Formats: sequence, structure tokens, C-alpha cells
Amino acid sequence: MWARDVAVSAPGKVILHGEHAVVLGKVALAVALDLRTFLRLRPGAEGRLSVSLPGVGVRRSWDTPGLRALRGRIAGKGRGEEPLSRWKQLDALREFAGIAAGASAPESLATLAFLYMCLAISAKYGDVPSVDILVWSELPTGAGLGSSAAYAVCLAAALLMVCGAISCPLQEGESTARWTEEELTLINSWAFRGERVIHGNPSGVDNAVGTWGGALRYQAGKITPLKRVPTLRILLTNTKVPRSTKVLVAGVKEKILKFPGIMNPVLDSIDAISQECQSVLEAMPANPSPEHYPVLEEFFDINQHHLNVLGVGHPSLDRLCQVTASHSLHSKLTGAGGGGCGITLLPPDTSPLAVEAAKQDLCACGFECWETKIGAPGVTLHSCSSLSAQVLHALAQS
Repeated sequence: MWARDVAVSAPGKVILHGEHAVVLGKVALAVALDLRTFLRLRPGAEGRLSVSLPGVGVRRSWDTPGLRALRGRIAGKGRGEEPLSRWKQLDALREFAGIAAGASAPESLATLAFLYMCLAISAKYGDVPSVDILVWSELPTGAGLGSSAAYAVCLAAALLMVCGAISCPLQEGESTARWTEEELTLINSWAFRGERVIHGNPSGVDNAVGTWGGALRYQAGKITPLKRVPTLRILLTNTKVPRSTKVLVAGVKEKILKFPGIMNPVLDSIDAISQECQSVLEAMPANPSPEHYPVLEEFFDINQHHLNVLGVGHPSLDRLCQVTASHSLHSKLTGAGGGGCGITLLPPDTSPLAVEAAKQDLCACGFECWETKIGAPGVTLHSCSSLSAQVLHALAQS
């Protein structure tokens, strides 16, 4: 029986440099965003497992014997049959949860990932737990900020802990604790499996950032954490302009095929920016002073121009860059482009009035704005009493 009331959190992510070039084998830098997903784990009624996701309108509860029977059916136990393939397992879970085949709404995918991870983890490490899980996020969904990965990381950590596969490192009187490197590796591997349920064929970058935090270098499938990462203040702006990543990626590939002699040097330059930026970040102190920022700002400006050359800019992103430039701040798109989100560096000597004025001007464009940090810690265990009033209030919606 799980007997503690604790919370787990994991950060979202932004791409600092390397968007689109990474698809073609170049380096990308992904950094943890200090907007987090929080999961509250509480003892539940004996024989019941419940999950509440107020952000996407999910509130479900199942009896553990029924889940145990479903798990056995999927594993082929008792009939001398082979375990079902992963796709057939997901079909069985959809049928069990009343989710239509092909349903791609956030609430359907979040429920499916929850059931898949719960049954797979409990099958390997223990019994189906009688717990109440409630998840709330500061991250908007569908904005390219790693919200699904933060959810999968929180679920993996909570379920592995309940099933005894990893420790509960929080001691009495402590406000936060983190797991060992070996335990983080296990959390990350299960979070990746959850991400595959949601996204089909993810790169693994988002769940790795959610697990380890800080910054990661990604190239041709290889993920390497940066040695040292300073915490940088940023404005994160969502233009709210919807876009299709698939269409944007296809457009870039088409341009490269059409003008290889022009476009390949642009990709090489983006690659060089990512590598130069990595060197600069690893040489910076934990709390950088204003003189460290001009080179980072120049990288932002150059990369934003390159991304426009690749054809993934958008008038909304041009407007974002113009508005922030009018306050002497430097911005670039982050993620797929074509709308979506942009990030703006906030050097430590930026006056609060200038930040507020920039936020007001961006909101006047119909954008949504957050003042936050990059280089945030990865998955963390919290005592509930240490959480902010806002987070505690959100996690009380059961």
C-alpha cells in the first residue's frame, strides 16, 4: 500500500538553436523550461485507481481487479498465447477505456498513455496500485513546449516509485529531492514509451529534457547533456497561430532539393550557431552577468534570419521580433515555426518596467506571454507543503 501524499514535477522544453537543421543531421540544443507539469500522488481507496487531468477534462477511475484482468489478457497469460503486439495492446486499451480508434484529442491520448504505462510498469515491477493521481500543468498543450513529455516523465516517476522500482528519496522535513542517475535513466526509458503512445515516433529529446533538465545537445539520434548550464531569464510568447510541423518540415526539404548550393550553407551555419552556443553556455557562470549576453543575442538574431530563409517564419513571429526589438530585446522562434512560440532573452540588467512594457505590447498583438527561465532542473519529488499556493490549489481539484 502506498501511504504518502507527495508531488512530482517535470519541466517543459524549448529548442534554443537547431530547429529544422536537426532533421538533416545537424546539432540542436534543447533546454528545460521553468514551466512545469505537476503530479500529485495520494493513497487511494483500496481496490481503486483514479486519474484526474483537469486541464484536458479527464476524470477516470477503475477497479484494480479489472485492470489486473486486462493486463493478463494483454500479456496472453492463462491461455498459453503470445503477448499481444504493442499496437494490439493499445487497441485493447482503447476498447477498455471507450476511446475511438484513431482518436487524437489530448484527453484520449493522455488516458491511453496513462493506462499503457500503469499496466506495463505494474506488470514488470509490482501490482496495480490503489492510488489517486492528479496532474496539472503550467504548459499549454500543442504549442511545441514538451507538455506531453513532461506528463509522461511525471507518470513514469510516480508509477515506478509506487511499484518499488525506484526509491522515494524525499526524507521527512525535506522540501524537494531527486533520484539517482540510474533511477533517472529508468524514468526516462519509461517516459519515452509513454511518449511513443502519444506521438508514435518521437526523437526522445523532450522526455530526456524533462528527466534531466538543464540543456541537451541532440544530433543524429545521440543525446548528450551539456556539462554546465546557466539559468537564463526569458520571455516565452505563444503567437497562438496554429501550424503543421509536418508541412513545415516538408517545405524545408523541398527548398533544399531545389536550391542545394544556397540552402546547405544555411544549414551549416545553423549547425555552427548551435555548436558555438554550446561552447558559450558551458563557459558561462551559473548566474551570468550582463556582459555574457551580447553574443547570445547575436546568435538569436542570426538564427532567426536563417529560419526565415528556410521558409519557416511567419508574420506573427516577425511582429514578435519587432515588438521586442523596440524594447532593445532579442527574440527568435522556437520549434517548428510558421507561428507557434518565440523566445526572448532577458539580460539581468533589463529593467522590470521594460519587461512589463514588452509583455503588454505582445499581449496587445493577441499573443500569450510568460516570464520564465531556461536551464531548469529536471524531474523532481516535492513535499506538498513546499508547493506554491497556486500549484497546491490546482492540485486540489479532485
